[in-house]
Amino acid sequence: MIILLHVLVAAMYAITAWTGWPRGAADVQKRKLAPGLLAVALVLHAIAAWRSIARPEGLDLSFENALSLVAGLAVLAAWLGGVLQRLPGVASVVLPVAAVCALLPLAGSPHPFALAGAPWAAAHIAVALVAYALFVVVAMQALVMTGLEKRLHRGQPEAHASSTPLLSLERYMFRLLGVGFVLLTLTLATGMLFSEEIFGKPMMLTDKIVFSVAGWLAFAVLLFGRWRYGWRGRTALKWILAATLLLVLGYLGSKFMREVVLGR
Repeated sequence: MIILLHVLVAAMYAITAWTGWPRGAADVQKRKLAPGLLAVALVLHAIAAWRSIARPEGLDLSFENALSLVAGLAVLAAWLGGVLQRLPGVASVVLPVAAVCALLPLAGSPHPFALAGAPWAAAHIAVALVAYALFVVVAMQALVMTGLEKRLHRGQPEAHASSTPLLSLERYMFRLLGVGFVLLTLTLATGMLFSEEIFGKPMMLTDKIVFSVAGWLAFAVLLFGRWRYGWRGRTALKWILAATLLLVLGYLGSKFMREVVLGR
């Protein structure tokens, strides 16, 4: 049953991507179908993620489960935040990626995480995953917007480009980034100050902490540069991608090395 559920989630994401998403679809019927299909995919993904992660011995936050959950949250954030509506090109990237990630838990092995203070730890992890998902959406939005800007400068506008001006899209992107930055700050602060209360052990300087703090600093520099010097375009894109990569290396990268490469 669980195998069929994950396959169905992947299929729903793939079908939604095939419709071209509302503004990207030439067929009016496809435009009507896409939001409903995506809603079903997200509900099924939530059920599949819960059944894969919630176990009697603790939360199973294996690399595959974490990646699947972040992908689902990224789709949800992009949809609820209006990114898919404002910039349909993001859908052509995030939906196929989510379809692949939805299948990963089927190939993974369990890694239950026994939590010392389950409610606080679960809240801490939930905030962190939402922050990561927002940064993934911001990175995808920045990439798509940079591509659109290059094509417009060459006099080659996209066939399904957003009707929203690029400057408005950029301002919205930085608002989304600001929300993610606040959540990331909360995650790092609570993890460092209350590590023993949340996880039952004092904080240790690990590669995860180093990369996460480096990612936080990169986003802080970007937001300061935006506020003080008006950074945008390629400059902002470089900082966004670098900071997002550092966060990915800090959480998913370290989990991949420990669980998949080293088999711990």
